Amino acid sequence: MYLEFFDSRNLRIYILKKEEVPQDKSFLKEEHGKELYYALDENGNYTTALSSGWEAKTIALGNALQDIEERIADAKQRVLDHKTSPIEYHMERCRMDPQVLSSYVGMWQWRVKRHFKPAVFKRLNEKTLQKYADVFDIDLVALKNIAP
Repeated sequence: MYLEFFDSRNLRIYILKKEEVPQDKSFLKEEHGKELYYALDENGNYTTALSSGWEAKTIALGNALQDIEERIADAKQRVLDHKTSPIEYHMERCRMDPQVLSSYVGMWQWRVKRHFKPAVFKRLNEKTLQKYADVFDIDLVALKNIAP
């Protein structure tokens, strides 16, 4: 069983007993090792416990990752159809949004979004392109060319 209580903000908090920390199969086991949880031991003291996964969390993460992969594929297709620039594809591939990307390249969001337009992208100078390439950790050739 777990303990349930509310904190000062009226948020429900669950604390598991150490032997009840979930050990469901998940992608963590294969790729990332184990996750650290705080739990109560047999004496009621806080301790740490490792978990190989939690089914509900695995499902939620799987759905989120699937959504991200779909957005990346959609952005790639839009680049190949000349509807957007490679900057948008690389932004999605690096799991960013325009706000995050604009802060990394040191430009206003409206400028970054403008660079998504293929005609504007073609006119960008090397210095600006290099800023994007550095953020995406790729070279200029990879920035400009998306393989089908």
